[in-house]
Amino acid sequence: MSAQDVVAKDRQVAAAGRGRGEKEIEAIEVEQRIAAQPATVFAYLTDPARFVEWMGIGAELDPKPGGAFRIDVDGEHFASGRYVEVEPPHRVVMTWGWEGSDQVGPGSTTVEITLVPDGAGTLLRLRHTDLPTEEQRTSHRDGWVQYTRSLAALLPIHGEVA
Repeated sequence: MSAQDVVAKDRQVAAAGRGRGEKEIEAIEVEQRIAAQPATVFAYLTDPARFVEWMGIGAELDPKPGGAFRIDVDGEHFASGRYVEVEPPHRVVMTWGWEGSDQVGPGSTTVEITLVPDGAGTLLRLRHTDLPTEEQRTSHRDGWVQYTRSLAALLPIHGEVA
């Protein structure tokens, strides 16, 4: 089964939980300037040891198309999905959801992160689509703002990745 087939299957399972005929839900978007080059930021998005420095307490990441990820956010909540596209050092697209969630299950939404060179740093652009309710959009927007700010605060301390 190809990476695209795996992702398509995830989407079919996720869509089964939603009503037929629903239109695509508007996206949430978050931007964060980070004082590090895109390659460094990319490493913090794809390396499990670096990832947990800004989000969660554990992470299993297989950052390649079709590869799975599972993030232990706090010992009780687990985000999981599959990578759709991985383009070092500029872009990561993945399905996203929460284990045990009726509204936003694993693979039911899509997160796209784009890293744009910005002077001596990076502009991180995050777009999260297919969140089913305004409450979910607000909750996820707040979460992404918190986590991207944590990443931005962390990188000037650690510096560039060689």
